[in-house]
Amino acid sequence: MNKNRLLQKEECVIRNSFWNRYIDLVKNMVIPYQWDILNDRREDAEPSHAIDNLRIAGGKMKGHFYGQVFQDSDVYKWLEAVGNILMLERDPELEEKADAVIDLIAEAQEEDGYLDTYFSIEEPDKKWTNVLECHELYCAGHFIESAVSYYRATGKEKILQIAYKLADYLDRVFGPEEGKLHGYPGHQEIEIALLKLYDLSGNEKYLNLAGYFINTRGTNHFFEEEFEKRDHVSFWEKARTPEPNRYYNQYPYNYYNQFQSPVRLQKKAVGHAVRAVYMYTAMADLAGKTGDKELFAACRTIWDNIVKKQMYITGGIGATNSGEAFTNDYDLPNDTNYSETCASIGLIFFAQRMLMSETDSVYGDVIEQALYNTVLGGMNYEGNRFFYVNPLESVPEVCRDNTQRHHVKPERQKWFACACCPPNIARLIGGLWDYIYTASEDRVNVHLYIAGDGKIQVGESILNITQNTSYPENGKINFTVQSDSDREIGLAFRIPGWAEHYTLRLDGKEITPDQVENGYALISRCWKKAAYIELEFDMQPRFICANRRIHYDLGRAAIMRGPLVYCLEEADNGKYLAELTVDTDAGLTEEKKSELGGYVALKARGSRTQVPDTDKLYTTYCASRESTELVAVPYYLWNNRGTGEMQVWIKTGL
Repeated sequence: MNKNRLLQKEECVIRNSFWNRYIDLVKNMVIPYQWDILNDRREDAEPSHAIDNLRIAGGKMKGHFYGQVFQDSDVYKWLEAVGNILMLERDPELEEKADAVIDLIAEAQEEDGYLDTYFSIEEPDKKWTNVLECHELYCAGHFIESAVSYYRATGKEKILQIAYKLADYLDRVFGPEEGKLHGYPGHQEIEIALLKLYDLSGNEKYLNLAGYFINTRGTNHFFEEEFEKRDHVSFWEKARTPEPNRYYNQYPYNYYNQFQSPVRLQKKAVGHAVRAVYMYTAMADLAGKTGDKELFAACRTIWDNIVKKQMYITGGIGATNSGEAFTNDYDLPNDTNYSETCASIGLIFFAQRMLMSETDSVYGDVIEQALYNTVLGGMNYEGNRFFYVNPLESVPEVCRDNTQRHHVKPERQKWFACACCPPNIARLIGGLWDYIYTASEDRVNVHLYIAGDGKIQVGESILNITQNTSYPENGKINFTVQSDSDREIGLAFRIPGWAEHYTLRLDGKEITPDQVENGYALISRCWKKAAYIELEFDMQPRFICANRRIHYDLGRAAIMRGPLVYCLEEADNGKYLAELTVDTDAGLTEEKKSELGGYVALKARGSRTQVPDTDKLYTTYCASRESTELVAVPYYLWNNRGTGEMQVWIKTGL
C-alpha cells in the first residue's frame, strides 16, 4: 500500500475554460436554483419544505414535517456545495444565506446533540428504533460533511461545533460497549463523514466510530433484532411486513443493504448502488488511514468486480430500477438501466480513496469515465434540468407509456421528490480540484488533465506545476514545473487506458519515462530549474465492442474519442435509430461544432434498413438498405437540443 495524500485547497487552482464554466454554473445557477427549491419559491417544482422543517424543529414555526424522511439531507448537500464553492472564492451574499441556515440547524439540534427534523417533529419517542430504514445516520453524515466543507472555506466555528456535538452524541449512542446500540447505518454515509471529521480534528474518537460502523457490519443480527422490537412494522408501508424494504426492492434486504457478510468477506458489489459505493469509499479511506491491508484487499476485490463486470461504458453503475441496485455480472441493459447520477459520483469517491493507497491508473480512468459521461450528462447545459437515471438508449414514447421504463425520463427534470442527484453534482464539481493530484513525501501523481496551477507540498519541498490543456477536446497537455529545492522529486502522469499511443517531451526533447508502472509514466528529476513538459495522447476516435457476455450489446458498437462516449440522437439522424447500422471498417471523421460551448462531432458511414410502411402489425419480411451518414455527439450533451431518441450502442450489421 502507498501512502498518498489529497491536497489542501491552497495547493491547487483550476484555470480551465471547460471546467470553470461548469464551476460558474454551479455557483450562479445550480446553488441559487436549489436555494429556491429548498425555500419553496418555485411554483413549477414540487414543494421541498426542507427549510421549514428546520424552522418547525427549532420552534420558529408550527406545522408538521413534510417530505421524505431524509429531507434534511437536501439542505446539508446544498450547504456542502456552498462550502466547496466558497473554498474557491468567498462570497458575502452566499455566506449570509448559509449562515442563516446554520442558525436554523443550531436551533433544530436537540440539547444532547441529536439532529433529525423528522423524528424531532413527528416521532420523538421512536428515535433509533429503525436504523435500517429511517436515514438518521445518513442525514447526520451529510450534515457533518457540510460542516467540514463550510468550516474549511470560511473558518467559521458555529457549524463545526454543531457537527462535533452531533458526532459526540453518536459516539455515546453507538459502539461495542454495554448500553450502546450495536448497530450500523441502513444507508451508509456517516462513515465517510466521520473520517473527514477525523482528518480535520485529529480526534481518534471519530476514526474509531467510523471503524466500528464498518467492522461491525454483517457480524451481528442488529437489524433483525430492531425489526422484532418494532413488531415487524415497516416505516415505508406503516404496516407489518415479512421483512424491511420489500416495498421497493425484490432482493434480500441483507444484500440490498450490504450486510450479507462482514465487509472483509464481501467479493462483489451488491444491492443499492449508492449505499454500496458510499460504504466502499469509507472502507478504502479507513484502510488507507490505518494501513489495513486486509480491508484494502477487500476493496480491491469489490472494485475489480464493479469495473470489470458491472459498469457501463459511461461509468454508470446500478443496472435496475428495482432497489436502484446492482444485479449480476454482465447484466447491463441499455434501455431500462438505472445508472443513478449519485452512484457514479459515489464511484468517483471510491476511486479517489483507492488512489490514496494504490497509485494505479484504473482509478483515474474510472474517475474520468464517470465524470465526463454520466456525471456531466446528469445536468443540462444551462444547469437547471437534471437526470436521476442515465440510460444508454431512449425512445420517448416508450419511456412515457411503458411502466417498466417509467424511471427512464426522455428529458431532464426540473427537480425530484428524492432530490439527491442535483446537489451531489454541485458538491462534486465545486470540489473538482481535489481529484487532480495526489502527493507523497517524494512524488506528485497527476490523475486528471485539467488546466490550472498547483503549489504542492512534497516532503519539505514545494513543487510548482502549471498545467495548460484543452483536454478532452484534444490530447495535448503542457506542464511548467519548478521546485524550491534541489531535491529529486518524482512526477507521475496517468496514461489513460484508452490511449494506445502517447509522447512525452522534456524541454522540447522526446524522452522515455524513467519508469512506467500501473499505468503511470514517472519522471524523477531535480526541478530547481524550471522545466517544460509536453504530454500528448492520440485522440483518434474509435469503435468499441463489449464483452461477449453482455448479450445486450452483441453485434453492436459504441463510439469513443478520448474519454468521451458518443451517442446518436434523433436531432441529427432522424427518428427510428434502431433502423441504423454503422460501418465500423469505414472509420470516423471529426467535425467541430460551435453550439453548446463547442464540441467535436463524429461522422460515420452506415445504412438505414427500410421495411414497408404499412398499417399491418406484421407482414412478410421485405427490407432494403440505403446508405446514410451517421452523426454522433458526446453522450453528456444529449437532450440539450430537444426531446428525441438516443442510442449509444449501434448495430454493426455483422
